Amino acid sequence: MTENRCRKCLLKEAFPEDYEKYVASLLKRIAPQDRTDDERYQTRLAVCRQCDQLNNGTCMGCGCLVELRAAYRKEHCPFRRWPQ
Repeated sequence: MTENRCRKCLLKEAFPEDYEKYVASLLKRIAPQDRTDDERYQTRLAVCRQCDQLNNGTCMGCGCLVELRAAYRKEHCPFRRWPQ
């Protein structure tokens, strides 16, 4: 049986076991000076959740894991959808 996953979900929601194993550990390694603040991080993720390019936590426009890209202060959306 094929398992249905939410295409518009982030990895944390769609694949919680993989998120904890990989993404959460990578997020913890981001230096504080390189990491965006939590409010901006959540805003960025909210934009990604509404984007038609999101597919199981991956941006189909650039191939990144949006939960990682959104965490870096100097990163940007490849479609310029994140607020400045």
